[in-house]
Amino acid sequence: MASKFFGSLFGGAGRDPEPILDDQLPLTQAQELEQTRAALGELRTAIRKAGAVVPVLASSRMRQTDDLLANLIDYVAEHGASTEQRVLLNAIITDYLPTSLRVYRALPPETHTETSPESEKLLEQLDILHSTALDLDHQVRTGAIAELSIHGRFLADKFDVDGIRLNPGPREGETH
Repeated sequence: MASKFFGSLFGGAGRDPEPILDDQLPLTQAQELEQTRAALGELRTAIRKAGAVVPVLASSRMRQTDDLLANLIDYVAEHGASTEQRVLLNAIITDYLPTSLRVYRALPPETHTETSPESEKLLEQLDILHSTALDLDHQVRTGAIAELSIHGRFLADKFDVDGIRLNPGPREGETH
């Protein structure tokens, strides 16, 4: 039941879980957080490498968000968090932020301007992710998990995280 819930939040619905082999043990929370911390390090490297391509405001927003997430990892390591909160933290670091950056970098170079519609969309996505990270930080620190599923459903609906593009929603004048 829980795997179906998490799958629906992060695009894994309908997939059977991979079996755990005898020589594989489930990760402890500490191991899980270390993997998340390593993924954040990789994300920070990718952000630095993309510095010449990504608009200044987007780069700044990504750095603010990764600083927030690094502090949150430290807090969770010391005080703990629910499984749902750790899943969302990991998804932001390993999926949502890297996908936004990767998709933007894959766009034609002429779209890599401070004021292009593509840059505006990237900034909008980064603002949503930063706001979600702030909300997650607040939830973890206050122990509030009631709103978490709402955030997960919102992100799943807002972002088409298939490794190719993020769902920008309807363009002006379009309807779904």
